[in-house]
Amino acid sequence: MTIVRELKADPAWQEPLDRDALYQLLSQVTGKSITMLKAFPETGLSPAQTAVFDTLSRRYREGEPLAYILGEQGFWSMMLKVTPDVLIPRPDTECLVEAVLELGKDRIWRVADLGTGSGAIALSLAQEHPQWSFIATDASAAALAVARANAETYQFSNIEFRLGSWFEPLDCRFHCIVSNPPYIADDDSHMSDLGQEPRSALVAADQGLADIDWLTAHAAQYLHPQGWLLIEHGWQQGEAVRELFRRSGFLDVTTGYDYGGNPRYTRGHL
Repeated sequence: MTIVRELKADPAWQEPLDRDALYQLLSQVTGKSITMLKAFPETGLSPAQTAVFDTLSRRYREGEPLAYILGEQGFWSMMLKVTPDVLIPRPDTECLVEAVLELGKDRIWRVADLGTGSGAIALSLAQEHPQWSFIATDASAAALAVARANAETYQFSNIEFRLGSWFEPLDCRFHCIVSNPPYIADDDSHMSDLGQEPRSALVAADQGLADIDWLTAHAAQYLHPQGWLLIEHGWQQGEAVRELFRRSGFLDVTTGYDYGGNPRYTRGHL
């Protein structure tokens, strides 16, 4: 079955995003690169491969995130394992990573990544700074298992993973604490598009600010003097988050922007 040529002509796959998904699914099934599949549209599938493709494409059409179907998501310069136990890493979070790298330039830091999920933030920082040390925490044992697997894939030895909520597993001070916590309000209309990702990694009380409030209120006791706190948040939460930082004694509080030009994270130091 020359499925690439046939599906390219299928009206159901004419949107660009759908065509991208098509090729990623075909690459998963055939083991061939997307470049090769595009160059050779006569590529055939065996009956067994066709059955697998039909199952995967049906899951995609029914709304399952492509990253969960493929079991992986690109972030920074890595391909990370993801499962429904973790939030799918977004490109905008790379802006948070860039901010930490800028602040820590030419320094040797100990960093805590709270609510690590897939480990995307900690692994990206560890890749750029193998001389730094990291503790990555998560309240979900299943999420930590995914993060550990990703660290093992890329052979990171400078990240320690600890189970527990926020600061609970920490027993030392850090030069930097970074987090991408839940920050979506329970009644946010965007939740309808995120229904298959773990709710505990997305939704927070108090209009999405409860966990950020907790982090800013308790971070000082785990930071070195002049240590930095950086937190990702929603694009409409910048002013409220800056107030939480200042209320907890942080200085030089500023909000940074994502690749779309939206307020996406706030930072401050003691």
